[in-house]
Amino acid sequence: MANVEKRSFSLPTENLAFIDAKVSAGDYASESDVIRAALSALQERDAAVERWLREDVAPVYDAMRAEPDRAVSIDSVFDEVRARHALRSKDRG
Repeated sequence: MANVEKRSFSLPTENLAFIDAKVSAGDYASESDVIRAALSALQERDAAVERWLREDVAPVYDAMRAEPDRAVSIDSVFDEVRARHALRSKDRG
């Protein structure tokens, strides 16, 4: 393991119980392992959001800025959603 520094954190009782349960169940060897896994998952999620913004959202934003006439009004979007919902509700009924 790389350089390790000790830190002290305050957590709500529910979080502490979750950590203790993970260690008690044998999922992790220590409380520190649970925290490391949680931080790793958070880093992965943040990286995934950053990729999504960069690869999916930004290009669409740029395209819409370049050609604003391609935009669809919010009213027409909601009309379509309502129509789809009504159709699905009717099919289930």
